[in-house]
Amino acid sequence: MRKKGRRQHPEEQSCATVKRKHTHFEQFHYNKQTKRLKWVSTETKTATLKPDPVRNLPVSNNGFEAIRPCTSSSRRHNKRRKRSNCSSLEGSRKWVFSSRNCSNYKDKLVIVSYNILAAENVAKHPDLYLDVPPKFLEWSRRKDLISEEVNRYNASILCFQEVDRFKDLDDLLQKDGFKGVYKARTGNGCDGCALFWKDKIKSYSEHRFTLLQEENIDFQDFGLRNNVAQLCVLKINQHQLECDSCRKQSKLTPMQSRSLLVGNIHALFNPNRGDIKLGQVRLFLEKAYKLSQEWGSIPVILVGDFNSIPQSAIYQFLASSELNIQLHDRRRISGQLEYPSQGREIRAQNKYTARRHVWMPVSRQLSHRWSDEELVLATGDEGVTHLQHKLKLCSAYAGIPGSSRTRDSHGEPLATSYHSKFMGTVDYIWHTGELVPVRVLETLPINILRRNASLPNERLGSDHLALVCELAFADGHKGA
Repeated sequence: MRKKGRRQHPEEQSCATVKRKHTHFEQFHYNKQTKRLKWVSTETKTATLKPDPVRNLPVSNNGFEAIRPCTSSSRRHNKRRKRSNCSSLEGSRKWVFSSRNCSNYKDKLVIVSYNILAAENVAKHPDLYLDVPPKFLEWSRRKDLISEEVNRYNASILCFQEVDRFKDLDDLLQKDGFKGVYKARTGNGCDGCALFWKDKIKSYSEHRFTLLQEENIDFQDFGLRNNVAQLCVLKINQHQLECDSCRKQSKLTPMQSRSLLVGNIHALFNPNRGDIKLGQVRLFLEKAYKLSQEWGSIPVILVGDFNSIPQSAIYQFLASSELNIQLHDRRRISGQLEYPSQGREIRAQNKYTARRHVWMPVSRQLSHRWSDEELVLATGDEGVTHLQHKLKLCSAYAGIPGSSRTRDSHGEPLATSYHSKFMGTVDYIWHTGELVPVRVLETLPINILRRNASLPNERLGSDHLALVCELAFADGHKGA
């Protein structure tokens, strides 16, 4: 527990009440003569995951059909243009498939990670949505859009962040056969994390899940602020229909049950407190590994809003399993201050990066040295400066390459969040090696996002984009 008399950092005092405001706002310059975006590139050294080459495959029967961008015969009318932009925005999300032959992977599941924008946070931070019509910010409207959207993905597991109306979500998703659990953040915040799984199935292509164990993390208990995380062990009950007559008609034989661990986190936003943010991620990984081992080393899926960009040291820690924190400034460890607004196009952050196993340049002079207190918060122990975690994690999106219009050099989306003060990527889906990515739903290209002043809009109910991927159990892995 933190002591009441703990000294606050100067920058912490100015940001203590800011829970969602992103400072990493990408501005773009548009040249009317050349009709092109202009940016200023910076050179950093990054590591590159090696995914499969792109392969165009037909969209499978997944319940989600891409809507083709509608074209208007005349751009003179504002209403037509607005409808065209919204349809293009929604319809530009396409499934991208792995080049692997996934036909032998019998057990597959679709997982969604979605920061749905808490209703209370809209009221607390109106400056982020000045250009959004008030009706698009109303929760009564947004909740229906969110429910309709996730229903199209034919998801097995849904992980939401910034949930402050859990009952509303629960009522809507129960109709689609989902059951869920909720963990509210501590302190003055009213939102939290929610995790849903398919409880009732309607076809033989679906799986039903049973919750075996639920464990929540109150980061406040470790002096790491009021954020929370969820860890759930789920068992897949395959081909078990509610209807006895339907079961008699089936020629399928039930397969062996599998179990997996799903973690859901919404990390601290404050970009100045990288020590706390890193401490939260470190604890999240430790708890997930321990629980996975207790259930027989079952596969792990970790998702959420990590409030760290792909060029950050925190991303490095997740992807490479280790981090020497003394090589990084505490205030820049999440990358939110490392790439301030400098009028460059977002893709330029990585366009000219060297593809080596060195993630970030070591600053010649760190502007902020780590105090003993900060080291303990980040590492969990005195005198420790080198972090390691035992999960061998892969990014689902980095595992299946996409278009340069939507991905950076890491293979991550160029933007998963967009409002008036931020455009960038902070949301991820991570998994261990027992699982193989089959397909991912591409995010939206920057130019399509920018047709709208910010999110949410007429078609999308949040200022984040849902991350969606299908994972399969690799051959030979029996599960628990």
